[in-house]
Amino acid sequence: MAGDADDRGTPGRTGANSTIDDTSPFGRALEWLLLEGDRLVVATLLVLVVLLATLVLEAVGAISFTNPNSMTRVASGLIAGTFSLVTVVVSINQLILSSEFVAAGTAEDRLEGVESVRDDIADLAGVPAAPAAPAALLELLAETVNRRAGALESAVEPTDARESISDSAGASNGLSVQRYAAELRRDTDRIDDALDSTSFDAFDTLSLTARFDDGWYRYAGEHLRAAREDSLNPEATDAFDDISSGLRLFAVAREHFKTTYLQRELTRFSQLTIGFGVPSILAAVLLGVTYADAAGPTLSYTALPAVVSVIVTIAIAPVALLAAYILRTATITRRTASTGPMLPAKAADEGPFDVTEADDGT
Repeated sequence: MAGDADDRGTPGRTGANSTIDDTSPFGRALEWLLLEGDRLVVATLLVLVVLLATLVLEAVGAISFTNPNSMTRVASGLIAGTFSLVTVVVSINQLILSSEFVAAGTAEDRLEGVESVRDDIADLAGVPAAPAAPAALLELLAETVNRRAGALESAVEPTDARESISDSAGASNGLSVQRYAAELRRDTDRIDDALDSTSFDAFDTLSLTARFDDGWYRYAGEHLRAAREDSLNPEATDAFDDISSGLRLFAVAREHFKTTYLQRELTRFSQLTIGFGVPSILAAVLLGVTYADAAGPTLSYTALPAVVSVIVTIAIAPVALLAAYILRTATITRRTASTGPMLPAKAADEGPFDVTEADDGT
């Protein structure tokens, strides 16, 4: 449980929803491996690591390619494993396709749902129509929430702005309206700037917005509004409503784009796996044929290590591709796993505000 709680940190900070410190060289390298790197490049690097490891282990005598019985078993295992992997990929592809086969009524409901969300975003932001591109749409929501946070900060009386919820409980780091609005403005500014400078690629947008802890801000905002309900003026109440609506729409839009992205990513993975699977099976068959002669390998013992290492590397290429794509999709899913203010395995004081149980009674 503690490990899960650490996956989400202070919104807008480095690695907001992960334990990775991407300010260090190791953190940046790990972030590139998990998310930012092109998946074909990552898979190629994994394959090269296997190739180099095989050559080094053979050179130091840790492994040997001279036993025909062992190598034919390896070839058989590679063939069986590749067929199993292709079967799994076909199952994944069928799962994706199953969600696309819908009746006309269901398709109409989906379209109406998307249009309804777009209309809500346009109404809240005060624009004629919400953008269609992921980065532009989420950037518009970030700007809208930022403006509402500014309105909330302006609507709070100076004496109320300095008053903390948890003063009566004796806490030293309580949550105030002004601090909440200032933190929200700062983090939405960061998201806005980042989205403004990024491409309109769905993954780039997801990677950036996964760092914004909108669920925590909704939770903290609900807590703050309920605790100060009697002292809030109508302008502050309206600003709280708009902030909550904006954060909710931000989460809904991000989930929609995440679903679309994952569908496309897994479909591309299926295509590449089928494409790499055929050479992989052929390489495994070639490895078996190389050792099929009763007299031993058909190649010279000098060339055997290099040739076999290359053949084995080609044979496991689909596994490297699987690892590269699953690392990214699993990381994205994990970092955006919570739904709204329902924060899994997260204590009340694990955000930018000290919203503790003692505060709830004030």
